[in-house]
Amino acid sequence: MLRSGGQWLRGLRLPRFPPRGTPGRPRSVCSREGVRISKGFRCQDSPIPIPLRSRLLAVSSVSIRRWSVGRQTQRGKPTLICRNTMERQSRNSDNWRWLCWCESGLSLGQSRHERCGPPGKIGAHCWIYLARRFWAREVGKMIGLEHPLIPVQHQYVVTSSIPEVKALKRELPVLRDLEGSFYLRQERDGLLFGPYESQEKMKVQDTWVTNGVPPGFGKELFESDLDRIMEHIEIAMEMVPVLKKADIINVVNGPITYSPDILPMVGPHQGVRNYWVAVGFGYGIIHAGGVGKYLSDWILHGEPPFDLIELDPNRYGKWTTTQYTEAKARESYGFNNIVGYPKEERFAGRPTQRVSGLYKTLESKCSMGFHAGWEQPHWFYKPGQDTGYRPSFRRTNWFEPVGSEYKQVMQRVGVIDLSPFGKFNIKGQDSIRLLDHLFANVIPKVGFTNISHMLTPKGRVYAELTVSHQSPGEFLLVTGSGSELHDLRWIEEEAVRGRYDVEIKNVTDEFGVLGVAGPHARKVLQKLTSEDLSDDAFKFLQTKSLKFSNIPVTAIRISYTGELGWELYHRREDSAALYDVIMNAGQEEGIDNFGTYAMNALRLEKAFRAWGSEMNCDTNPLEAGLEYFVKLNKPADFIGKQALKQIRAKGLTRRLVCLTLATDDVDPEGNESVWWNGKVVGNTTSGSYSYSIQKSLAFAYVPIELSQVGQQVEVELLGRNYPATIIQEPLVLTEQTRNQLQKNGGKDKM
Repeated sequence: MLRSGGQWLRGLRLPRFPPRGTPGRPRSVCSREGVRISKGFRCQDSPIPIPLRSRLLAVSSVSIRRWSVGRQTQRGKPTLICRNTMERQSRNSDNWRWLCWCESGLSLGQSRHERCGPPGKIGAHCWIYLARRFWAREVGKMIGLEHPLIPVQHQYVVTSSIPEVKALKRELPVLRDLEGSFYLRQERDGLLFGPYESQEKMKVQDTWVTNGVPPGFGKELFESDLDRIMEHIEIAMEMVPVLKKADIINVVNGPITYSPDILPMVGPHQGVRNYWVAVGFGYGIIHAGGVGKYLSDWILHGEPPFDLIELDPNRYGKWTTTQYTEAKARESYGFNNIVGYPKEERFAGRPTQRVSGLYKTLESKCSMGFHAGWEQPHWFYKPGQDTGYRPSFRRTNWFEPVGSEYKQVMQRVGVIDLSPFGKFNIKGQDSIRLLDHLFANVIPKVGFTNISHMLTPKGRVYAELTVSHQSPGEFLLVTGSGSELHDLRWIEEEAVRGRYDVEIKNVTDEFGVLGVAGPHARKVLQKLTSEDLSDDAFKFLQTKSLKFSNIPVTAIRISYTGELGWELYHRREDSAALYDVIMNAGQEEGIDNFGTYAMNALRLEKAFRAWGSEMNCDTNPLEAGLEYFVKLNKPADFIGKQALKQIRAKGLTRRLVCLTLATDDVDPEGNESVWWNGKVVGNTTSGSYSYSIQKSLAFAYVPIELSQVGQQVEVELLGRNYPATIIQEPLVLTEQTRNQLQKNGGKDKM
């Protein structure tokens, strides 16, 4: 039983009834003890007839059931209120077939006597049902979604009572042996241990992938296969000798669901209104309570209670094919207990269909990284350099080449493939009104670009995008590769909720992007166009449509490196041709490639924040140092405006600062502990080596009283505390600021 709305409620019973229209079908389909639900609440045999309008929750593995009906009392009469609750799911395997929703015109907190609302009207806040275990793929297909999930056979072994275990006065802690690739825990007076085989030995339930889950499958098991896990059993017996004398009383071989990266998919799904998922839980019911609370809070309050971007179901897209999912699931299962490294790459299933027009040109020259299905150069190597993938917690074979790329951009001119950026076109008579509501910054003038942030109702940073006003009422929005569908979902939902007359189009796969940056960038590009690229004619943050060697391009004068540069948006099929003409034009200037590792070092020196690191749904823009981009005095009541005013009035408790560290051959990556006076007081958000001052550099959140320039703290790296100092940011001024200071006679200040 669970507690909801001040009452103890018993489980929801879902009896099977004949299809709608069959004589004798009861009007009241669902019931709960003490509450009779009729008219406004229906259970319907799948497939559901109005999936896009219902709030459907697909739940797998976690074994959660949710519904929207609670019980309250009003003048002695039962009243229903739209709400979320949860309980352990019934083990009746037929339950997955039932999809329920609340037909209602209610908002949260509103109620109607004896029903959720008038039949035939779907409320934006009333929802729901579930899918049982891996059924998630089948439920997704009902509304045209292919959830990237693969059923995998996982075995564990249970022993009989072991005297040494029975004699213990406290329960054993869970043991996880990375080398032996198994976990072990106490099970009553015995032990339970489960291994993870290598990707060569593990078994995918292939028939379920091709033919679907067998109808009626519930708590059945597969035939055990001890030979497949015997080497792990032997290692476990050496690690825990009492296992050698124990009797095996049960070998369980059952299905678990894997996503490509082993992490579950939790939250609302882009492209389908009110469709929420909690699927792909490779570790089962252990996540149930936390995920249930996380989802219910999000649904109730309109934003996630904390940042879990790693679990966003929108990290996958149409590029996530069944073949890719199976290859990655095999890899992830086999890698379950390996040591993970910073900047780790996993290569199964790559490349996907989502490669830029430069992939074939660059693949033999660089180490590629994986970004939302795209292959993007991380760093480039020269003849004679070590080209292998060498993961390490310390500086490795990419360190010197990245330093060369850094100098390339600072001293000459470099080219980077930025095609993985998420790109959206928005136009229509309400486009300006919509964006003014979405973004905390003002709307840029026609022909200009700015950096804008979408905030949550509580004033947290949901996303950062560049907004380019290309023609009156028509905009190009650009976001990072990892947040493409994450951001698009938010924009689409706000457009629908506010009934804005706009057209929103995702053009990410249609357009490639090349970044050209460095002191000679203008000189190189000017050779390819008759358009005046001078500082007076093509200002910073200006956008223009022009041609380079007869190739149509939308050029934005902006660069994440902080140096003179342009981002060139073009048709994806023109990428190779555009790259070739730029490289040929820049031979005299010593043009060369650079990758994302060098760009990260450059942006950190300029104190540019990164979404997902320095800002996310755990942070507000004031503590993140984004005040310049937040216009609290603009007329529009943008999302989060009122909350942000309250945050400012209350005062900050922490602030983002820039640190330099005295390390040896290790650099911060983010999420390292910040120490002061023997206590952990904060954490880093991202870091890199600064090739300009030859020290480590990091962003970190610290208490407001420790945020002054010159403050000494320590940062823990690989178990050792290194001295760190808060510095005045930025470490290196941007090209635009340097030029402005020179014009104003402030050369000495640089």
